[in-house]
Amino acid sequence: MHDVMDSQARRPALRVARAVTEVFAPALLAAVMPIVVGVTSVLPIGTGLGWALVGALFCSVIPNILIWWGVHRGRLTDHHIRVREQRRTPLIHGLLSVLVGLALMIGLGAPRPVTAMVVVMFALGLAVTAANLVWKLSIHAAVAAGSAAVLVIEFGPALLASMAAVALVGWSRVRLRDHTVAQVIAGTAVGMLVAIPAFLLLR
Repeated sequence: MHDVMDSQARRPALRVARAVTEVFAPALLAAVMPIVVGVTSVLPIGTGLGWALVGALFCSVIPNILIWWGVHRGRLTDHHIRVREQRRTPLIHGLLSVLVGLALMIGLGAPRPVTAMVVVMFALGLAVTAANLVWKLSIHAAVAAGSAAVLVIEFGPALLASMAAVALVGWSRVRLRDHTVAQVIAGTAVGMLVAIPAFLLLR
């Protein structure tokens, strides 16, 4: 009876954890963050949004299409790529996509804040790709923490509240047993250590 009650209590928590994992997925944050920076930091807004959509295309849409194609072909277990050994090729493809986008944006004179955000995403991708060669670092935590750091830089200390979302993402990854606490903490640290200097130097 006690085991049944424990199982029933766990179900809502698992549903919440799955929802958090999807809502704050790296692919979604990689699409949303250039748009947030573009529409709030660049005038006219249409220009910022246009370049932000270019950044989102190369940072999120194209890499995510390649991941879903890998899932469809049976080469990847799922769109979060839970198996560490399967991550290398999709991560490299993602980095190449972002590099192409960056070359296009720099070559055509994209606004600095949007370009800086795309550089942050590239730097985060490079860091987690290197780490995941030997250890299953939490990409969710890294991208969430890096995004929160950029929000604080852009909008001030009030956005420190976004760190609550980072903690929630970390909890969800551990609760779903996709990562250990150490992997989440390491991902969070990498995200902040990479995003803060990169964005401050380039924006």
